[in-house]
Amino acid sequence: MNQTYGIAGVTAVVLATVLVGALGLRISRTTSDFYVASRTVAPRLNACAVSGEYLSAASFLGVAGLVLAEGADMLWFPIGYTAGFLVLLAFVAAPLRRSGAYTLPDFAEARLESRAVRGIAGVLVVGIGWLYLLPQLRGAGLTLRLLTGAPGRLGGLLVAAVVTAAVAAGGMRSITFVQAFQYWLKLTALLVPVAFLLLAWRADHTPAPAWDERPVFHRSTEVRLDTALTLTVREPVRVTVSGTVDDLPLHGGSLRLTEGRHRIGAHTTLRFPAGAVAPMPDRTAHRAAPASWAEPLSSSRGQHSLYATYGLILATFLGTMGLPHVVVRFYTSPDGRAARRTTVIVLGLLGAFYLLIPLYGMLGRLYAPDLLLTGDTDAAVLVLPQRLVGGIGGDLLGALVAGGACAAFLSTACGLTMSVAGVLAQDVLPTLGIRRIRHFRLATLPAIAVPTAAGTVVGDLPVADAVGLAFAVSASSFCPLLVLGIWWRGLTPPGAIAGLLLGGGSALTAVTVTIAGGARSGWLHTLLAWPAVWSVPVGFTAMVLTSLATRDRVPAGTAATMARLHLPEPSAPRPGPTPTTPTT
Repeated sequence: MNQTYGIAGVTAVVLATVLVGALGLRISRTTSDFYVASRTVAPRLNACAVSGEYLSAASFLGVAGLVLAEGADMLWFPIGYTAGFLVLLAFVAAPLRRSGAYTLPDFAEARLESRAVRGIAGVLVVGIGWLYLLPQLRGAGLTLRLLTGAPGRLGGLLVAAVVTAAVAAGGMRSITFVQAFQYWLKLTALLVPVAFLLLAWRADHTPAPAWDERPVFHRSTEVRLDTALTLTVREPVRVTVSGTVDDLPLHGGSLRLTEGRHRIGAHTTLRFPAGAVAPMPDRTAHRAAPASWAEPLSSSRGQHSLYATYGLILATFLGTMGLPHVVVRFYTSPDGRAARRTTVIVLGLLGAFYLLIPLYGMLGRLYAPDLLLTGDTDAAVLVLPQRLVGGIGGDLLGALVAGGACAAFLSTACGLTMSVAGVLAQDVLPTLGIRRIRHFRLATLPAIAVPTAAGTVVGDLPVADAVGLAFAVSASSFCPLLVLGIWWRGLTPPGAIAGLLLGGGSALTAVTVTIAGGARSGWLHTLLAWPAVWSVPVGFTAMVLTSLATRDRVPAGTAATMARLHLPEPSAPRPGPTPTTPTT
């Protein structure tokens, strides 16, 4: 990718984000402006903003990378991401807006009249937000490294600085316009290039990829490996080597890699001939060839593929309703009806976006199988324009894609920082004696700084996988709380606490161990990496059983609260409650 064009594309998106955020200083004056845009966001604008922040780096970069690496069975990710809004539409959107809350902890306290439940909900919001921010920062680092060759950490720092400025400047009101703009930018950044890529593919007469086989180098391809790794070769292949293979130094010589494992030294360049099957790095050696989409994750998740499939489906399908940066957008709707209309529009916007992602994954299997060796499969969307189109046309399309990728992690990072900062500003900073003026802006600093620092430790985690872990925690904690809190009068504070701790707490522990690499194989790894199968039932069961055992603890105002959640609003909108501390 031409660095000049790519940098120009990213710079334009960054400047637009900062400009709109700065304009928020002129239009965001009240506490309600900062938290929920004074509840005046129309459904169409709100739907664009929801879609803008929901379509993160995992959607823009990660899913295409997974399709490249593991085949069409990875389309379970976008299916789950989109279908989650059906559950949100049916059970949560309108009642949650009628609650008048500003954050998920606000809802928990209003429904259960318990500061303890609020505190636990706040901890989980922060945990999910930080976990979800990790892949956004990784996507930023990956994009900047491909564009400029700069260290990946610099991209995360750049995003942190831009997000802090945008969020602190105008809060929710200005971020709404930023995210709506970025949705259409991301859609354009995928739609326009893929049209040219498909034309170039058809002109090249390259056959469609075989999903039940490993990717093949359809052209003679040179791959440079900056770090040492072990490759598993399935079919013998003759390669040209400059570097070290199996401790044998070669300088441009030819070598036949036999079937089996081969140790490749750092800073080694391999040139594979056309028709060679891409070898498998040891970090994914347990995965066999990708299977048909009808065989759920049959190859890519080792020996327990069916379990992993259900874990993924449950996490994405049920986790959407509890994502703090998604839920907070429904608080900005004027009323419950507008919240429902927003959700319906979101389904259409997400569907249009996700129709394009598999095309990039398919083209990546044809023209970028070398990314399997380097580990940069998330970069498939970024490198395809130059590889298929080339020239100034490829540079321009690459700049557009780079700008879309920048918008992807900026919009989601802004939403996540908003939700985490809102909890820190209302529940943490006041306990430290920091009150009143500017405390929301101050809260944006730890909201983004912690995941930025953590990203330097877990930077190798695939983008889409990291997001899937955040969905698992959300599905295990806030899904039971919202569904039971909205639809069951018998929920009690002890029941909610038990469900949040056992369901959400166990899922959070499982994904933390997974990210830290605590278990790498066998049933233990499978249970920890896809915890939703057991942690979601644990959360629901703990809430129901504990609430039944503590029937006398049902809050006194439950009847009035349930009526407010389910009865239609009057024609004149009512203002929601004011947070305990103002922001300006």
